[in-house]
Amino acid sequence: MSRTLHDVASGTLFGVALNYQGLLNQRLAEFEQPPYQKPPVKPVLFIKTPNTRNSHAGIVHQPHGERLQPGPALGVVIGKSASRVSVENALEHVAGYVIVNEFSLPEDSYYRPAVKAKCRDGFCALGPELVAREQIANPHQLSLKLFVNGELRQQNTTANFVRDIPRLIAEISEFMTLHAGDVLITGTPEGRVDVQPGDTVEVEISGLGRLVNHIQAEEQP
Repeated sequence: MSRTLHDVASGTLFGVALNYQGLLNQRLAEFEQPPYQKPPVKPVLFIKTPNTRNSHAGIVHQPHGERLQPGPALGVVIGKSASRVSVENALEHVAGYVIVNEFSLPEDSYYRPAVKAKCRDGFCALGPELVAREQIANPHQLSLKLFVNGELRQQNTTANFVRDIPRLIAEISEFMTLHAGDVLITGTPEGRVDVQPGDTVEVEISGLGRLVNHIQAEEQP
């Protein structure tokens, strides 16, 4: 991770679940069953703890006996404190954008993202660098691709967000202050795939470059 990115994106990593329309649509029937009753009406958030931080070209360990799934995502780096900001003013609080690979074990519940699935060491790679907000004309028209060993395995676009970036910032800042250096992981699309030790995983977002990580088997105790 470059020094610039490390310094600017050194805060809390906030993940947003179910923020791609295709993924939400896949789960609608589930949300009609107890205990849910209806789809979420506010952002479904989770936190990637500090131990999950990883970098461009970093190694990600597959836990023994578990399935490992990468999660390509656009990261929004907060540039100045945001508290109860309006949708209209929300982007003024953004420093820039970064590629995120939000690794996870498969999950059973999107309402209760499991710490055990989300917060393993090295499970949140950021990079290769911060791209300033002014350099991205429209963050809601970016192509997002996942490659495993050079093969395209997942593809989507930020045009398919359920909540766009200004709305996410406005709704989250209603109840908590976002600080400079915090990162909003705006969601991973439907179609997560499994990866194995020896795989090279790349996330490409138009205008942001490629984030590369290498999968290794976790050493057994």
